[in-house]
Amino acid sequence: MVSRLKDHFKYSKAHFMPELPEVTYYKKYVDATALNQEIIEVDPADSKIAQASKKEFEEALLHQKLEKSHRHGKYLMLTISNGKILVFHFGMSGSFEYIKHDKLPKYAYFTLIFSDNSGLCFTCPRKLGKVYLAQSLEAFKKEHQLGIDAMDLDLKSFQKLLSNKRGSIKGALLDQHLIAGIGNMYADEILFQTKIHPNTGINQLSDEEIKALYKNVHPVLKTVIKSQTEESLLPENYLTPHRKPNTACPNGNGKIKKIKVAGRSTYFCPECQKEK
Repeated sequence: MVSRLKDHFKYSKAHFMPELPEVTYYKKYVDATALNQEIIEVDPADSKIAQASKKEFEEALLHQKLEKSHRHGKYLMLTISNGKILVFHFGMSGSFEYIKHDKLPKYAYFTLIFSDNSGLCFTCPRKLGKVYLAQSLEAFKKEHQLGIDAMDLDLKSFQKLLSNKRGSIKGALLDQHLIAGIGNMYADEILFQTKIHPNTGINQLSDEEIKALYKNVHPVLKTVIKSQTEESLLPENYLTPHRKPNTACPNGNGKIKKIKVAGRSTYFCPECQKEK
């Protein structure tokens, strides 16, 4: 199982920037490799990534075990046997690699070595990921002002979060203080599936459009998670595999266009997603 996970994990990290579905996959990877093993060595090799000192990480982790994992938004939180929490944020290129040898992979900037000499390496070529220590899950979420996890969202919460908000709907979907876990790629997908232009102002959306948008949040995220965990392609009518300017719309309605919305590169179909 671990071998299959590792092979697919390489495929996953090569094709996606870490958002909620990818972090869900990383959780599965850690669960299959690193839980319930005694930690005998901690190497926070890069101070830009490690958000605590080597001494603090050693005091929290040495001779302890990672007992369970929890995902909130784009963060993976690992409960240590002493009750503290080890938290990973993957930035643009963060990933894990489980090893059974002494040679560390390239770009391994935070490594845990276990008593059987295996190890869990956090690799991050662009050095935009972060590794934190926290006293509890709730304390970390409060400190970083993380919004409700996208998978815990219900319609009433969604409607309330958008009420009296300004700016574009895509900007709101990307705001981790409102909803944690939706990033650039899947915000585009949710909007494409709902046929809403990404630059549409929140105040321009009707109640029915907000309901339709909400109804696509969970199905899109679950579809991507299933695609990754089952090593299958996304549905043919999904935008994600077609994120390139002038690519044919998967619905057969013109060409995909690229613009900037909320400071992010945004892909959409002008025919499917009419601008108001």
